[in-house]
Amino acid sequence: MKNKQIKIPGPDHQISIQRNPARIVVSVAGHVIADTRDALTLQEADYSPVKYIPREDVDFAQLERTDHVTYCPYKGDCTYYSVPGGGKKSVNAVWTYEDPYPAVAQIRDHVAFYPDRVDEIAEQLPTTRESVKRG
Repeated sequence: MKNKQIKIPGPDHQISIQRNPARIVVSVAGHVIADTRDALTLQEADYSPVKYIPREDVDFAQLERTDHVTYCPYKGDCTYYSVPGGGKKSVNAVWTYEDPYPAVAQIRDHVAFYPDRVDEIAEQLPTTRESVKRG
């Protein structure tokens, strides 16, 4: 097996991870798959921002792990889950880096969803009162 190339984020390929203040709700076929107020938003290079949701806020009873795997030289090995209730559209809809590289260690124990493979990823910003209570 050949060694995997590991890259460190830098000026040519920036990665930032920030706490997302919004409530994030992911649904498929009328079922809530994830609901959190503790999401992280990962911004990588010129890609669209990705919301990473803590595993504890995901209903894994509605997911099925697949054999699909990928590799990112910045983040590491990636595994996938499907949402059977979503049919063919929701195959490999969820991904996670179970042992991410140190530069992105914050996404450990989090999952992300492909927006086009779920019905909705709703982002509800907190009201001023909620911000004061949580802050």
